[in-house]
Amino acid sequence: MGNGVHSWHLLKQVASYNLFKQSRTLSRTSIPIIMISATRCTFLGCSGLGGSGNICGGQRRGYGPWRVTCMSPINDRNGSVVNVMETPLKEIKKEAVVEDVDDNPISGGGPRDVYGEDKATEDHFVTPWSVSVASGYTLLRDPHFNKGLAFTEKERDAHYLRGLLPPTTIPQETQVRKMIQHIRQYQVPLQRYMAMMDLQERNERLFYKLLIDHVEELLPIVYTPTVGEACQKYGDIFMRPQGLYISLKEKGRIQEVLRNWPEKNIQVIVVTDGERILGLGDLGCQGMGIPVGKLSLYTALGGVRPSACLPITIDVGTNNERLLNDELYIGLKQRRATGQEYSELMHEFMTAVKQTYGEKVLIQFEDFANHNAFDLLEKYRSTHLVFNDDIQGTASVVLAGLVAALKLVGGNLADHKFLFLGAGEAGTGIAELIALETSKQTNAPLDEVRKNIWLVDSKGLIVSSRKESLQHFKKPWAHEHEPVKNLLDAVNKIKPTVLIGTSGQGSAFTKEVVEAMASINEKPIILSLSNPTSQSECTAEEAYTWTQGRAIFASGSPFSPVEYKGKVFVPGQANNAYIFPGFGLGLIMSGTIRVHDDLLLAASEALAEQVSEENFEKGLIFPPFTNIRKISAHIAAKVAAKAYELGLATRLPQPKDLVKFAESCMYTPAYRSYR
Repeated sequence: MGNGVHSWHLLKQVASYNLFKQSRTLSRTSIPIIMISATRCTFLGCSGLGGSGNICGGQRRGYGPWRVTCMSPINDRNGSVVNVMETPLKEIKKEAVVEDVDDNPISGGGPRDVYGEDKATEDHFVTPWSVSVASGYTLLRDPHFNKGLAFTEKERDAHYLRGLLPPTTIPQETQVRKMIQHIRQYQVPLQRYMAMMDLQERNERLFYKLLIDHVEELLPIVYTPTVGEACQKYGDIFMRPQGLYISLKEKGRIQEVLRNWPEKNIQVIVVTDGERILGLGDLGCQGMGIPVGKLSLYTALGGVRPSACLPITIDVGTNNERLLNDELYIGLKQRRATGQEYSELMHEFMTAVKQTYGEKVLIQFEDFANHNAFDLLEKYRSTHLVFNDDIQGTASVVLAGLVAALKLVGGNLADHKFLFLGAGEAGTGIAELIALETSKQTNAPLDEVRKNIWLVDSKGLIVSSRKESLQHFKKPWAHEHEPVKNLLDAVNKIKPTVLIGTSGQGSAFTKEVVEAMASINEKPIILSLSNPTSQSECTAEEAYTWTQGRAIFASGSPFSPVEYKGKVFVPGQANNAYIFPGFGLGLIMSGTIRVHDDLLLAASEALAEQVSEENFEKGLIFPPFTNIRKISAHIAAKVAAKAYELGLATRLPQPKDLVKFAESCMYTPAYRSYR
């Protein structure tokens, strides 16, 4: 017996010595037990009484995988501790060291548990002590280590899995075939999404193996467009939390919240405030589906370890009336915080992230509204490693597609004229990166090359006469021209060679608009980039049909191949997933501390180089996703090389072969063998 300090000292000795040193000599009935009195709560090792794992069997010392989690000591009224004993269970019962569960009266639907929870009332606190080891029943429910039926005979013996699994052993490749058949049974995309998320919670490595092996089929499920529907219905399908939720309630305590996340070595954070989810608007706290989906792709496509990824939602309320009135809505039911209150919360978050995870953690802003997206990127790009996928990632992938398309239409970027429908973060981000690349190629001033890039917003063509009323990020694109109210008139007057849609307005590229592009250009480049599919400015079939098969087309969401007059056209997908996984890997493996625009240009060049002649023959200006991990490795290498060139990389010395180094850094989801 002793005080709380004595209890804690004894517990440390137990954890480091007694539980493992003599475990080889124990019989199956000789069970070490830790008991700490805290309102008569106890630790039970190996007994299985409290749902804890078996940590004492033969050949346990030095074996993995295992985890031990202990709470700090608590001085209860008795302040007592019972010595650890290696005694057969029947002898323990005789000496009354612990109450015999079998001899206790039935309570709460079953035998009274030794933690005292069945005796507790709503006013009676219990202590959730936990000793968990990834073995036996616990191992099968740990998604990081679970292998399902792939556990070998030896592993089943070593980790107490006998009887907990059917006798058949199935390799991971067979599990993948089984799971893809299971996923295909669902006709509704949202059901497939839910099945994939359920698999991720059960068997992490199988989830990523399945996603990598069937990336073209499953990418639209775990990412756009299905993830958009998942966010809309997140409150209905919410089963268990994924990622961290930081709301206004946590203001002043954000660093404490970050420390609640179990993984400490975080390399990538994807964060959203849910105000502009895809083209669906304000979905508030339900926007969590976006960070979760993005980080799944960081791992599957870019090879970043799952444990190094952290999805975060900043909940400052929502202005969506439907959600505010929905009893199943999982977020704060209040109007969005703005102004100083919002800025203070975000600044505390950014400061806490840097203090907790260091200088080199990548923070990716995702689906913030325009006014916040630009401000946050500008405010923190000089102090943090920040990246906005909507502004910079979209721009990089579209620029890559345009560079590839020039091989089909001829000329350089400076020879073409660009017209955008949509002047938000995506549109202006793409326009700026095109201007930067054009300036780099021609050595012309930015202001000069911008004159070939025109934007149309909700009020019409952006021209100089509107400059005083424009938001700051639109002003560089206000050129001298008479006012033009609609897109069709803008096409006829500007005569662009490239038409790019980032408006979020479905069917905005009408037949008249597309036909006008076809009358001006032999091979019009038409990029309909808005997500999800319902918001796409036009479909692939419309683009090919209305241009008599002459269009070079790509979209944000996937479209099926189109047959026109005996020829099959395969529409490309200008998907950010081409860029951000490899881009992030390049930053991580080089230890880059800031994102420079030249890194984005390097990523675009690397992606454009991966488009083959075979792809061009099908009308593709992007490579197929089947090779995405190889593509990501090349992008990572190019980005890292540029970071070293600019002096932004901190991981020295620079590897000789950056492509091979990138491939060696990539996480692979093959099962590990357990001793």
